[in-house]
Amino acid sequence: MSEPFDLDLDRVVQLAPRYAIDGPRYTSYPTAPVWKEDYGVAEYRADLAAAGAAASAAGLSLYVHVPFCESLCHFCACNKMITRDHGRAGPYLEAIEREVAAVRKAVGTPRPATQLHWGGGTPTWLAPDEVRRLFRALADAFPLAPGAEVSIEVDPRVTTDAHLEALAECGFNRISMGVQDFDPRVQEAVHRIQPAADTERLVLRARALGFDSVNFDLIYGLPYQSVASFERTLDRLFAIGPDRIALYSYAHVTWLAKQQRGFERKDLPDAATKLEILITAIRRFLEKGYRFIGLDHFARPDDELATAVSDRTLRRNFMGHTTQAGVDLIGFGPSAISELRASYAQSQRQVPAWQEAVAAGGLATLRGHRLSDDDLERRWVIGRILCHGVVRADEFDAEFGAEPGFARRYAGELRSLEGAREDGLVEIEADGSLGITPVGRLLVRNVAMAFDAYLPGQRREGERMFSKTV
Repeated sequence: MSEPFDLDLDRVVQLAPRYAIDGPRYTSYPTAPVWKEDYGVAEYRADLAAAGAAASAAGLSLYVHVPFCESLCHFCACNKMITRDHGRAGPYLEAIEREVAAVRKAVGTPRPATQLHWGGGTPTWLAPDEVRRLFRALADAFPLAPGAEVSIEVDPRVTTDAHLEALAECGFNRISMGVQDFDPRVQEAVHRIQPAADTERLVLRARALGFDSVNFDLIYGLPYQSVASFERTLDRLFAIGPDRIALYSYAHVTWLAKQQRGFERKDLPDAATKLEILITAIRRFLEKGYRFIGLDHFARPDDELATAVSDRTLRRNFMGHTTQAGVDLIGFGPSAISELRASYAQSQRQVPAWQEAVAAGGLATLRGHRLSDDDLERRWVIGRILCHGVVRADEFDAEFGAEPGFARRYAGELRSLEGAREDGLVEIEADGSLGITPVGRLLVRNVAMAFDAYLPGQRREGERMFSKTV
């Protein structure tokens, strides 16, 4: 696989309009629309027990969803509850504690947590003492392994020094900050006024308290963005110096986030401008020495993610790119998703329904999916495409059996990539081994879609489910 520094950005500009179609982000395979509600609490409990018995010595990745936000960011399509009523924290924490206890009982044999991540919503909507309480509930049930990655998403507008001190005391060592854009006009349009000075102050305080890594989330394609305005945002970003950057394409999914419907009247950049913003940002990240990790992630060359790219241990799950290969993920909180060895489970999305279900039986499973043998194969292939940029036929055959072999088993999918091969996105060897070129890595969702057995049926149904790939 070629290094991303060889990326022909002019070629990307030529190809991107043709590849800008609706498609999954593949934080899972099969994707969430495939999951069904006939998978419920009993199935999830059984799968937790099976996973615990099969991997009693293996670590766990834990995710906690804190759904609360004080105000609505108009670009956001995440599951959240907008409220300034902090009295909701008590019932939420009681439910989490009950849910954690139920999962711990179902898992059986104690397993250490090698990764813990809190997302939202806004986790620092909780008060500092509530942060400590939530952390204790998790750590008592699943003690942190030495060197565990402990990370959190924060909103600089509501995160105080007291919050950071509580997080450092608990052992958090990575922090991710929503920035989106530093331009005041863009911030006003998306209802997220966040002065750059506030973000910088929080970064400096976090570093002083010993946080190992700081990530910034940016979004391109927001109202009033231009190449020039985003360059100014990048100038300020580089002055602050985050260790990782996630550069997300704005997903205009008005069927999920109704508040986005006003954006059409607020000068959303056209497709050409949006693409130019993306290309400009990538060029500048590479010039500043960040390494392209994949999809929309960049990191400093000495970062663990960059190392994982080099040694092909990078993995992708619902928390994005991670170094936690082969580890079960258990999610807590409303809408949280668990990914076990051969199944997915998602909890009730709305806070009241989740709390009621947890109060009744400890678990709140809304839907899920048990993976077939075909699902397991395709998940492996799609994961290699997204994370490693290569699918080796001999590795596939060793994992799943040499007969009939990768090339014959996926002959149709490989033929469907002939156009992508002619466009220079992929290289296909005689045995079917697939290599993603640097240009292809920016359009990698399109390549992965060739191996999605469910996607043709979803397209025939005609319902919009996914955002644009570019």
